[in-house]
Amino acid sequence: MDWGGPGFVMAIIMVSTAGWLINNWIRAKHGYALENEWGGKTEPTDSAETKQLRAENAELHGKLDTMQDRMVVLEKIVTDRGYTLSDEIEALRDVPGKTATDSGVPLNMNTKTKA
Repeated sequence: MDWGGPGFVMAIIMVSTAGWLINNWIRAKHGYALENEWGGKTEPTDSAETKQLRAENAELHGKLDTMQDRMVVLEKIVTDRGYTLSDEIEALRDVPGKTATDSGVPLNMNTKTKA
């Protein structure tokens, strides 16, 4: 093989150009700045679809923040009040002197109170 011939030089040029094109294609696909042939960078422009997606993303982030705030409040309600409420219910069940059949204060509907 002749390393200094025109075929080898053309092969190197073709491989370099193909690598540059593939690199720019991947960068454009993922939204990175593109390289021009002198090594400078060209920033991509925002299209209408990109602007719409950014606005929708911002809206969804806002909703997520409000949902997280609500979750914090609900967790506080469940954890703080939940155990206290169950302790209070158990304390009412364990009142001394009461039997299982005692349902509380009897209502005597037939007697009239003297006023």
